[in-house]
Amino acid sequence: MARSLRMPISIAYRKGLSAVAATAETQRVVLTSHGRPVAVVDSAERIDESLRTVREAARLVVENLADVALTREPARLTLDEVCAMVGVDVDRVRARSEQLRTAQ
Repeated sequence: MARSLRMPISIAYRKGLSAVAATAETQRVVLTSHGRPVAVVDSAERIDESLRTVREAARLVVENLADVALTREPARLTLDEVCAMVGVDVDRVRARSEQLRTAQ
């Protein structure tokens, strides 16, 4: 991923929103105030890709946690409790865990 461009808000204001948005198509723009980051302007595509990456990572964490909860004794939390805490369908997690176990 390309480096972010740090830009003081005052410069962004002078350049205008269109120019900042055009820059964000090719690289993330971090707007700063007194040297501190205060906002980010980024392309919709990069945001979508980042969101997909985070969702996939979260899914893998939940699946691995579910696998541990199903196979280790004594469990501190039940799989149902873990899934309820993270808002995941427990039946889907059980099915995926079984798929992973049979694939090994």
